[in-house]
Amino acid sequence: MNAVVTGGARGIGRAIVEELVSRGDTVFIFDCSPPEDNLGASFIQVDISSLESIREGFEKINGPIDILVNNAGIARDMLAVRLREADWDAVLDVNLKGAFFCAQQALKRMMKQKKSYIINISSVVGVVGNPGQINYAASKAGLIAVTKTLAKEYAARNVLVNAIAPGFIQTSMTEKLSDKVKQEALTHIPLNRFGTPQDVAKVVSFLTSGNADYLTGQVLHVDGGMVV
Repeated sequence: MNAVVTGGARGIGRAIVEELVSRGDTVFIFDCSPPEDNLGASFIQVDISSLESIREGFEKINGPIDILVNNAGIARDMLAVRLREADWDAVLDVNLKGAFFCAQQALKRMMKQKKSYIINISSVVGVVGNPGQINYAASKAGLIAVTKTLAKEYAARNVLVNAIAPGFIQTSMTEKLSDKVKQEALTHIPLNRFGTPQDVAKVVSFLTSGNADYLTGQVLHVDGGMVV
């Protein structure tokens, strides 16, 4: 299958790329900068916040698009009363607007195919909120709404649209947090460990394997049973 993974150069996106490549998929990475090493995928430089750049990225791919994973995301954390308009716009432009317009471009081909998949990487904070992340939480909650709406609009075309809501996943973003914050987070996770990017990638693989084709419009929580 042909798969597009946004933000696939590092973190969770990189793990998703590696997982799909390992099972034999042809993978295209949309990112602002290339991965540090060869992942066996094709890199296309795309600014996910720009519709023009997204269109140009899709134009560089010939043939069908069977899978789109909207993984690209940024965070600009700040308490609500101090949040700048630029930081609100930057996060929503990448995390929500960019994901929607990537889906829109992919759907133009997917609608003509027998079956295809869109996976949106949301977040547990899009479900429950989180202090200091109002823009990030809003973007991820919006992504869940996009997921459920697209699932209903394109079910008749057999485009299966689901979301994954990761909890605390060990990435470069979370490594910047203090040990105190990490230990506090761990007390809310019954499995008593943080997730790995591979934990999320395995769920993407399952949803696009043909073994989950009666699932659409769902939000799968990959959070170790997090209690909030």
